[in-house]
Amino acid sequence: MDNRIRELRTERSMTQLQLAEMADVSSRTIISLEKGQYNPSVLLAHKLAVIFHCPIEEVFIFSEEDLL
Repeated sequence: MDNRIRELRTERSMTQLQLAEMADVSSRTIISLEKGQYNPSVLLAHKLAVIFHCPIEEVFIFSEEDLL
């Protein structure tokens, strides 16, 4: 699963640490998410969508393979 976390974060001039604090996770989690090394829980995906004021589908790009 790909994501736009880095793009959305930088558009808002946020650091990884600021985003981590807002989402109540470690900065390491944000780094791993941005690198595509970690798939978030539904709760974390929802938190990030709320923080970025957009639907989950605009933060995370799902492929057919992800959904199977």
